[in-house]
Amino acid sequence: MQTNPTQLTDLQKLGYLNAPIPKDVDLVAAIQQLKKEKNAVLLAHYYQDAAIQELADYLGDSLYLAQMAAKVDAAIIVFAGVHFMAETAKIINPTKKVLLPDLKAGCSLADSCPPADFAAFKAQHPNAVVVTYINCSAEIKALSDIVCTSSNAKRVIDSIPMDREIIFAPDRNLGRYLMKETGREMLLWDGSCIVHEAFSFDKIVALSKANPTAKFIAHPESESPVLEVAHYIGSTSGLLNFVQKDPATTYIVATEAGILHEMQKQCPEKTFIPAPVEDETCACSECAYMKLNTLEKLYNCMRHEQPEILLDETLMTSARQPIERMLALG
Repeated sequence: MQTNPTQLTDLQKLGYLNAPIPKDVDLVAAIQQLKKEKNAVLLAHYYQDAAIQELADYLGDSLYLAQMAAKVDAAIIVFAGVHFMAETAKIINPTKKVLLPDLKAGCSLADSCPPADFAAFKAQHPNAVVVTYINCSAEIKALSDIVCTSSNAKRVIDSIPMDREIIFAPDRNLGRYLMKETGREMLLWDGSCIVHEAFSFDKIVALSKANPTAKFIAHPESESPVLEVAHYIGSTSGLLNFVQKDPATTYIVATEAGILHEMQKQCPEKTFIPAPVEDETCACSECAYMKLNTLEKLYNCMRHEQPEILLDETLMTSARQPIERMLALG
């Protein structure tokens, strides 16, 4: 995760995250009131805790939230997600104040692509079109030609002339899936998401046999063997849309478990089972970074308007163009 050391120093010094909260405060009501008082909008990802999802003005996946970040007219954007998402909102809205409840809410996938290393890799292929998954730092976006999300990645790849070489970063699993879907050979950066790589192929097969009427659905950040046995592969919003339209009543879901809240909310008559992981001693189907955001931190973040995402102007200008190219594709 790329962070500004000054931000972290100020945060530690002022103690915003752990500022005392009066015991009689109704956090939900207080956060709703703060949104009105401060002309703030709350964007939240499906992987956040259910309580935060319920407070969101806009709830969605990375593509939808990037689209909403480009449209909102509020003075303050509060992003209940992870660091790269808040960075994206700031890049799109350089004059607005963008807040993230916990600056340590990073991303294992973004961390797997250090900017200096990626710049060296890119330099080895000077004629390649660089497509980067939105789950990356602002510095990586600035090195890109176009950004994509799992919702529009195939459309982005299809928009590139067939005679052009393509670098795809940072997720190798999504890259392999896209190569199969598009028929395009691509140079893949060797990055991955620890959550989506934690799913156990053998346990998924066993669970499917134990639930023969269940459909297994998976996010394309999962490893290839897992994807090969899926009834449906799609982005976070794609998975949500699928279960709403599909006639089955039981689903085994291989993505971050936070999405199950919205699935159950939209389809109360259906059953959703989180896909099993290799290590049964951990909650590996939950993103520890996403879960760093809490109602308490959200309240303090909005009350003090800290911590704020601050990025260099030149960096934002460089990173904005590939994001705008993505948004233009829809």
